[in-house]
Amino acid sequence: MEETNVVESKDGTIYAAPAFTGHQEAVQDRDLKFLSKAVEEAYSGVNCGHGGPFGAIVVRNDEVIASCHNMVLKNMDPTAHAEVTAIREACNKLGRIELSDCEIFASCEPCPMCFGAIHLSRIKRLLYGAKAEAAIEIGFDDFIADALRGTAYYQKANLEIKQADGRGAVNAEQVFQNTKEKFKMY
Repeated sequence: MEETNVVESKDGTIYAAPAFTGHQEAVQDRDLKFLSKAVEEAYSGVNCGHGGPFGAIVVRNDEVIASCHNMVLKNMDPTAHAEVTAIREACNKLGRIELSDCEIFASCEPCPMCFGAIHLSRIKRLLYGAKAEAAIEIGFDDFIADALRGTAYYQKANLEIKQADGRGAVNAEQVFQNTKEKFKMY
């Protein structure tokens, strides 16, 4: 019987991993293989003029379900980031909005929008290559919180954000109560 290493993370999550020789190396090799495909997508997107240097792939059971790059310029869609595009494609291919049996590999640390899409799709694992600072250094600054605070280096938010007062807010909130029986998500 093989030995098991039990590790507790800072957030209290407990992980059990087989301690057999080569396990970590096999995981690293697998991760490198899929991350390399995401990086290839990033180059592909730039080379064909579709958008910035970002790539992402969605994997299920070691099979690539979706392989995408940034499509912002091609689609004239500021939400067509590589991760969002890959999630959309994977959901369409699998015929569902929940991807809890999938992983996503991204060439760069996801922006808040992409992280939100990853979270909402219930993807079980995210592995990214470059830190966000690498993208920020060449002009990509998608840190929404920094933009809203006005501390972003490249982008300043020129946007007023305000919740509706009175009846407008009440009407908007009622839609959730009035339709809750129609939505059993997961």
